[in-house]
Amino acid sequence: MADKEPQQPEELPIVLVHRLPSFKIPSGSSFRDQLRSQFHMLDPHESPEPYDSFLARHAPFIRVLMATGPSPVSAEFLERLPFLELIVATSAGLNHIDLPACWSRGIVVTNASLAFAEDVADCAVGLLIDVLRRISAADRFVRGRLWPVKENYPLGFKLGGKRVGIVGLGSIGSEVAKRLLAFGCTIAYTSRNKKQSVSFPFYANVRDLAANSDVLVLCFALTKETYHMINKDVMVALGKDGVIINVGRGSLINEKELVQCLVGGEMGGAGLDVYENEPNVPKELFGLDNVVLSPHCAVMTPESFEALDQLIVVNLKAFFSNKPLVSVVSNE
Repeated sequence: MADKEPQQPEELPIVLVHRLPSFKIPSGSSFRDQLRSQFHMLDPHESPEPYDSFLARHAPFIRVLMATGPSPVSAEFLERLPFLELIVATSAGLNHIDLPACWSRGIVVTNASLAFAEDVADCAVGLLIDVLRRISAADRFVRGRLWPVKENYPLGFKLGGKRVGIVGLGSIGSEVAKRLLAFGCTIAYTSRNKKQSVSFPFYANVRDLAANSDVLVLCFALTKETYHMINKDVMVALGKDGVIINVGRGSLINEKELVQCLVGGEMGGAGLDVYENEPNVPKELFGLDNVVLSPHCAVMTPESFEALDQLIVVNLKAFFSNKPLVSVVSNE
């Protein structure tokens, strides 16, 4: 006979907080208070007990894990939580979580993409407009007092009419598409699977999408399969006037080949919010006026974090009430 799941001894539902020591929920925050009023939040880093013994003692009662920030969730770690059913991740990207291990165990994973989608999409469109219209470079031109000297500033490029290929048409990619349609762009996409509910042209691989686009916007997850998916072949297919916008993860792009193409004039430009070795950015990019750089801040708005707080509470309450979860990560 299979062992029955132990009954949790706490009155409030138990949630294990999985975080790096440097990632803390502010002690005076309303979000922290809201969590603690509805759930028994177990945080090993707040206990004087050694981490391993703390985890072993509570493991039989842990059904839900809140994975904060980039805290790694490996297959080995999951083995220490035999009754785990749900991981509520506070990030949109999930390359720090072993998803195949979760799915093999039947563990459901939710992420923050629904909460972050609108603001990340705004950032992606902002980066694209900046690259095409050379806004940041124009700002430097004026501040450097070059206008009275050179008089004429180089022409920018119109956004309307551009063929935009979206790589990853999930919640973020869909919001990007919605915004760019309003600018008069045409949209195509590639994803793991063709979406039956979407009328945009679908390309089975990213190279074909690039060959039929003026712009690529990267909104997809970093996995073993998508590591360096955007390589020189894709960049060459995009063409000398092509632009890449990356609000996904830095390692989706072969950064060395990206630098070579930009410096060599084989691409029109790039807008980057993420990098392979953060916070280090290739120094070759600093002097390029057709490249716009931001410090992994696409989600950094109070509204995003408020939406995330709400999403986390909604999913925790839904789980313990046997109601449908929101922003579930698909394994298809």
